[in-house]
Amino acid sequence: MSTEADTELGGPTELSERERAAVEALLRGMADDEFVLAERYIEWQVESPTLESDLSIANIAQDEYGHARLWYDLLEDFGAAEEDLIWEADPTDFRHATLVELPFAEGDWADAIVRGYLFDVHERNLLDALAGSQYPRIADRVEKIRREEEYHLEHGRSWLEHLADDAPGREHVQDALDRLFPYALTLFEPMAEEEDIVDLGLRTASVDDLRGQWLDEVVPYLESLGLRVPVDDVPVDDGAVLVDLPDRRGRNGDHTEHWPELFEEFTFTYHDLDYARPPHLMEDPDDVE
Repeated sequence: MSTEADTELGGPTELSERERAAVEALLRGMADDEFVLAERYIEWQVESPTLESDLSIANIAQDEYGHARLWYDLLEDFGAAEEDLIWEADPTDFRHATLVELPFAEGDWADAIVRGYLFDVHERNLLDALAGSQYPRIADRVEKIRREEEYHLEHGRSWLEHLADDAPGREHVQDALDRLFPYALTLFEPMAEEEDIVDLGLRTASVDDLRGQWLDEVVPYLESLGLRVPVDDVPVDDGAVLVDLPDRRGRNGDHTEHWPELFEEFTFTYHDLDYARPPHLMEDPDDVE
């Protein structure tokens, strides 16, 4: 017997109001996560500890911009232009998790590495859940992102193992983990449309499922490096996480006090130069073979 999750959806113009709202909500959260994380990553250019790491973080930032472009492009199917979604949007329109908007601890490379690792494990699992999406325009773009994310995850693990190899480095990593872990859990904060996202098969796992998969990987891995993961208890039966979540989690448009400044920074040039239309983040993905 066919269920909603087993039924492939049509193209952008064929969706019902409910289907369109669910697709747009899913895409908005994913696109904003990628874009805002990239904006934070570029703060490390010429500031990372080595020339090699400087080039790596620049390449990762470029990849994240490209991933954001892939998802924003699908939102443009519904009539929005890129400037409406980014440069001329209201700050409260953004639906990224607050993990990605936090400023880095000044001069602390461990902060960038821990944040990247926590995000990249989530994104790898998310992509697996999107590969079977009943909205073909989403499923078709997964492989492009997945190839690049494997490199990001490898980069993060390599640096974590290097930094945690001695007591001073491990202390820096632990400080970053203590600060960032509660915010990493905001990646799994459900949107209002979460039930429809799952029921319609837009992704094949709920945010609760994704959180459980993420915890099953990051907790033992980080503990294997001699780190203390700030979770009091993670019962296997219901996936409950006993940790105080931040008050502001992002998915509903409610962001931290750091967000307005970052938003102003990346929109400044657009407004200062009075662009009639900004340059695109990347080429139109549908024009690239």
